[in-house]
Amino acid sequence: MKTILLGATGATGSDLLKLLLEDSEVKSVDIFVRREPVLNHSKLTVHIINFDKPEEWKHLVNGDVMFSCLGTTLKDAGSKKAQWKVDYDYQYLFAKTAKQNGVGCYVLVSAMNASSSSPFFYSRMKGKLDEDVSKLGFPELYIFNPPSLIREGSDRKMEILGVKVINLFNRIGLLKSIKPITTHKLAEDMLSTVKQK
Repeated sequence: MKTILLGATGATGSDLLKLLLEDSEVKSVDIFVRREPVLNHSKLTVHIINFDKPEEWKHLVNGDVMFSCLGTTLKDAGSKKAQWKVDYDYQYLFAKTAKQNGVGCYVLVSAMNASSSSPFFYSRMKGKLDEDVSKLGFPELYIFNPPSLIREGSDRKMEILGVKVINLFNRIGLLKSIKPITTHKLAEDMLSTVKQK
């Protein structure tokens, strides 16, 4: 299985990258990043790209499966427009390119409560991406809408607080459907879903 990974330097992406490199069924992993990651492996091909210049990298998006874990926070992006560019524009462009290049399976990390009609910006953005990627017509498409994620070494204070609050409710039997999961568990689920078809 030849794989493509977008968002390899993020929390979920880095966990997934390790799993892909360790898996005997995965023959190669191509990642597209803005800077060189601190990782070397015989299966790994690193493409350092300018996301705004697709003419330079479109021909490189080839494989059997594409995993997309790209995303940023509003704080890191600096504005809603900048966050939309990363979370929607770049991901949709890669998905469209992958479909045009014959990639048969696409796996997308979205978000809980993603809906294009949501009154909340983040949920609306994620929902719009889910809908538009679904329309591309991949033979196999898997969209993961995980609850709160537990990221190892995270410094996102509101996210950490949210996880603690939900865990507290979980202990007394409430909100079980949105029990937080680790990024490692999400990555495991993504890979096992593809392997099990």
